[in-house]
Amino acid sequence: MTPPRRTRRYPRHEPTPPQKPAKEGEEKNPERLYVVAGAAEDGARAALDLVTLIVARAEAPPSATPEQTAVLRLCTAPLSVAELSAYLNLPFSAMTVLITELLTAELVQARAPIVRQAVPDRSLLEAVMHGLQRL
Repeated sequence: MTPPRRTRRYPRHEPTPPQKPAKEGEEKNPERLYVVAGAAEDGARAALDLVTLIVARAEAPPSATPEQTAVLRLCTAPLSVAELSAYLNLPFSAMTVLITELLTAELVQARAPIVRQAVPDRSLLEAVMHGLQRL
């Protein structure tokens, strides 16, 4: 007995649908990231995390790259590394290299994030205590 002959509903080699043009910033180009980050001479990076605040200390020198100029322009007020990464559409790793270069040149200052007071206000604690005593 011979097996039934089956036909495919769709051809095996379907044409691929046309690619939509990528929106600005959607394209991830590793060569561009290498050009932006540059080759680190000693490979050392500053100890930065996503919430480290960056503040500009000086104007951009004429020899600054466009990304460095953008960081200095954005950091007139303190901004976190995560915000800078989002505004410039660069990954965190490229931002750490870029900010390390700016820290070395003393164009920016890195600060720990502002932490709220860990101890609650004494008057609030007393008010809660008196309220509980009335119950």
